[in-house]
Amino acid sequence: MLWYQSIPHWFQQLFGRFTWHIPNQNKTVYLTFDDGPHPEITPWVLNELDQFNYKATFFCVGDNVQKFPETYQAILNAQHKTGNHTMHHMKGWTSDDTIYLDNIKTCAQHIDSNLFRPPYGRIKRSQATAIEKDYQIIMWSLLSCDFEKNLNTDNALKGLKRNTKAGSIIVFHDSVKAEKNLKTMLPLYLQFLNQNGFNCKAI
Repeated sequence: MLWYQSIPHWFQQLFGRFTWHIPNQNKTVYLTFDDGPHPEITPWVLNELDQFNYKATFFCVGDNVQKFPETYQAILNAQHKTGNHTMHHMKGWTSDDTIYLDNIKTCAQHIDSNLFRPPYGRIKRSQATAIEKDYQIIMWSLLSCDFEKNLNTDNALKGLKRNTKAGSIIVFHDSVKAEKNLKTMLPLYLQFLNQNGFNCKAI
């Protein structure tokens, strides 16, 4: 398993103000998809989820919502949830606070949600403090690593399965960069969830 695929509990506690998992007693997990919508990849994801009647949360880039409004609407029509992922997929660590926060506000003109995920999981404490009154900051407990060019998908999938538990928040990407690995891993992971009695709900 990739060393950063499963986020250590101590690290989650260190940044406890963010949501890393959602504890529950009924084997519910929370699939999330970052960086879309994409006019071909996102509909494929929606179809895969629909086969199991699973609901997910899509953290969308505002610029992509602006470019592909029909695809974004398809997410909502299928009763999935969406979240703000900034307008231009900005890295918080290397961005001026004012510019970063303005980018979130611009994205909010296209995405009506109180959920926010920082691109790359990178956000300054000052930026988080500024948005916490308006947003629940959603991180993750499991990372598919589908964006990795030379990913060993067998090993990555084994890591996901081994570490999946009630309350897990799992990240995939409905993006061109992740498409190949996503289409290999997601159907098999959904089958695993279904066969092992997991529910999958939107956040």
